[in-house]
Amino acid sequence: MNKSFLKFLTDFGPLVIFFYYYYDSGKDLKIAIPPFIVATIIALSIVWFLEKKIPKVTLLSGVLITFFGSLTIYFNNPVFIYIKPTIINILFAFALIFGRYFTNEPFLKKLIGKSISLTDEGWEVLNKRWIYFFFCLAILNEIVWRTQSEEFWVNFKVWGLLPITFIFTAFQVSLINKYKTNE
Repeated sequence: MNKSFLKFLTDFGPLVIFFYYYYDSGKDLKIAIPPFIVATIIALSIVWFLEKKIPKVTLLSGVLITFFGSLTIYFNNPVFIYIKPTIINILFAFALIFGRYFTNEPFLKKLIGKSISLTDEGWEVLNKRWIYFFFCLAILNEIVWRTQSEEFWVNFKVWGLLPITFIFTAFQVSLINKYKTNE
């Protein structure tokens, strides 16, 4: 099987399963979350089996989906699953902030520096932009789940946050081109 297709399947398969069960059950999170957790664990297992490692971001996301999904089911309270994106984005922002102090360079450079070659100033600017972006996503998620219906939040999580992230990433291309080095 094509590796890129398998990556796509392990990244988005659990989400498709979540949507199927959510809408098939009449929009019931308690019914949609258990298959979502199982599909996430299966996807992580497939990644481990094929790669013999799981990327840290993917692993963290899987752990938090399982943890917050389980809390949502156990306490019969959707707030736990609502705050998962907020917590993930805050953790990513803090990782970029504090990673700088442990590595003596922008932490984003440690994460993706092998695929992009930028000047030190470029890495600093890119790192700061992602920090602000993650905090903005956290705030946006809080606003949406606190002011909108559950169905709106479910759809926003995928059809809102994902495109926003792609658009933000696309807007970084000019910065990357400006600070690109010829290594």
